[in-house]
Amino acid sequence: MSWLDEVDELKRRRRIARTQGGKEGIAKQHARGRLTIRERIDALLDPGSFQEHGKATAIPEYDEDDQLTGFVPANYIVGFGKVDGRRVVVGGEDFTLKGGSPNSAGLRKSVYAEHLAVQYKVPLVRMLEGGGGSVKGGGGRRGGTVGEPVFSPPRFRIIADAMGQVPVASMAGGAVAGFPAGRMAASHFSVMTRYTAQILIGGPKLVERALGVSMTKDELGGAKVHARSGLVDNIAEDEHDALAQCRRFLSYLPSSVYERTPRLECVDDPQRMEEELLHAVPRDSNAAFDMREVVNMVMDQNSFFELGRDFGDSQVVGFARLSGQAVGVLANDCRVYAGAMTAEAAQKYRRFVELCDTFHVPVVNFVDQPGFMIGPEAERKGTIRYGMAAVAAAAQATIPWAVIQVHKGFGVATAAHYAPDAYILAWPSVESGALPLEGGVAVAYHREIDGADDPEAKRHEIEERLRSARSPFPRAESFAVHELIDPRETRPTLCEWVEWIQPVLEELKGPVQFPIRP
Repeated sequence: MSWLDEVDELKRRRRIARTQGGKEGIAKQHARGRLTIRERIDALLDPGSFQEHGKATAIPEYDEDDQLTGFVPANYIVGFGKVDGRRVVVGGEDFTLKGGSPNSAGLRKSVYAEHLAVQYKVPLVRMLEGGGGSVKGGGGRRGGTVGEPVFSPPRFRIIADAMGQVPVASMAGGAVAGFPAGRMAASHFSVMTRYTAQILIGGPKLVERALGVSMTKDELGGAKVHARSGLVDNIAEDEHDALAQCRRFLSYLPSSVYERTPRLECVDDPQRMEEELLHAVPRDSNAAFDMREVVNMVMDQNSFFELGRDFGDSQVVGFARLSGQAVGVLANDCRVYAGAMTAEAAQKYRRFVELCDTFHVPVVNFVDQPGFMIGPEAERKGTIRYGMAAVAAAAQATIPWAVIQVHKGFGVATAAHYAPDAYILAWPSVESGALPLEGGVAVAYHREIDGADDPEAKRHEIEERLRSARSPFPRAESFAVHELIDPRETRPTLCEWVEWIQPVLEELKGPVQFPIRP
């Protein structure tokens, strides 16, 4: 006697599960310009590396004789795979079945994805498309149990635990609402497609019923909305671009907090010195310049990967490599509010510092900080609260931290740019103090200026006198910075620093006291 009949039945169920929503459901998905979940998995992972979990997970239907009459596959696919040879967990909703809104079997597999990543200490990539719960089948007295047992752990605990232990990247390729939208926010890196994705707390019908406001999905939560809301880090041109960005994001991070930050072989000369750096900062302190060009000239060529460019855009954050070492990059964009720290920029700054600290990624900080944003809008947004959260994140960071004082450094906001034991380099172009010179002169010398025969000339005279006293040389002479350097020496000097911190990076493994949260 053998078990051939049961094995044949198992094979049949697996075949049914792989049909997803059938040819018609898959054709509809393609007609919307979107990939199926299995196509997304194939696009993300190294070829042939996917190892699916729960191949036969489904909602079965039986007749009175216990004969199988129906078989609805779980509409969530999950398993192991590899990205650039490193194991990851990958999972996502199958929109061809029930529009991605999880059936009971699919919900269990979606929760399992976080557990699997945390258990085996590997990154998690989510491919989100679908809705949350439904009122259908949600109530009634049918003799069965209702809800979760009171002794069950909170469902969202594992999501928070995952963020403190393994890299989590999420992409939205279609409409994402409810619980999946929460997962999108609870990620270290999130990306949505420009034309096919929307992320919504509640969809148009729910919004119209509750608020009387009629809007399309794109108007409510399309790419134009969330590029500025800060919900997603990046916008992708299509799903292949989104998945490529997920792969790139993971390349800068360890598989978990229990491993060290990766370092690759460097093909860019660590001693490279760019002549343009000598002219990067204009003599006119009010003239703008391109800080991203500065970053790109210092970091390994083509290695800078920016996050969240359109949110809090006076602050630049992203990952790069320096002599092959993955590093977090912080910089100010003086072309936006002169680089001032707005409420949004402070939120972006704090979150990125916490991300780097959680995964022990060293930070390189290019400083051109005129202070917190001021004015009525800044006060309405509570800028100082978010700004002080950014200051606290830096003050409590445990990672190696290098500072390049490029241009301005004024006020309390500047404290956000210095972690404990920071390695501090200064360019000759740097100005620092309690307040920017122009504003400080207007406050401290207003009587002298107002009483002058030519107030404008008097103001200019005072500003120039004080500016000459703000030379960086006294700070270097007083050992208030480690080195005052020729801007062209920035890359070689930082590459030497990278060698110094290697033993520290070996020691920085394990969870931090205050990990990143959504």
